[in-house]
Amino acid sequence: MAARYPLADLNTLPEDLKTKILEVQEKAGFVPNVFLALARRPAEWRAFFAYHDALMDPESVGRTSHLTKGDREMIVTTTSAANQCLYCVVAHGALLRIYEKKPLVADQVAVNYLKADITPRQRAMLDFAMKVCHSAHEINDADFAPLHAHGLDDEDIWDIAAITAFFGLSNRMASFSDMPPNPEFFMMGRLPREKKA
Repeated sequence: MAARYPLADLNTLPEDLKTKILEVQEKAGFVPNVFLALARRPAEWRAFFAYHDALMDPESVGRTSHLTKGDREMIVTTTSAANQCLYCVVAHGALLRIYEKKPLVADQVAVNYLKADITPRQRAMLDFAMKVCHSAHEINDADFAPLHAHGLDDEDIWDIAAITAFFGLSNRMASFSDMPPNPEFFMMGRLPREKKA
């Protein structure tokens, strides 16, 4: 698979983008294609990843949340599947498997979260996310009650909606540009890691 728009050359990027991408490469062992695909427009790249990081790692901006990293990736994987985004389902499904330590969960929520091996709290979270994904204009106060019953507050609910909406943008950019998922994502979190001696 080749992207419709060529991936940026790391060596030609502004220093701040290059530094961040090399940090990701050091941590992951490879550069996820989204970093190079969006780098063709550095100002948009900066805005995208600033918002991404604020949503997906709230502690990095001095905020706390009742949503776990696994919860966040579950929202992304489920709503990205609804939006038919191959890149985001594959990439965030890999992170979901790792954070939840469940090798089957990403495939389950991508196909049908209602039959997935998830908690009632996660199901309520995904019910809300899917309503935001498909019909945000129909959200009303009654939609908040099931989430409150599971201990999620209004700021957590904002997170669910914001993650869904932000990745709606990401899904559409990845899909229209034909951004290919990195091969490394496909097997991540599917098999137990070998323990280092």
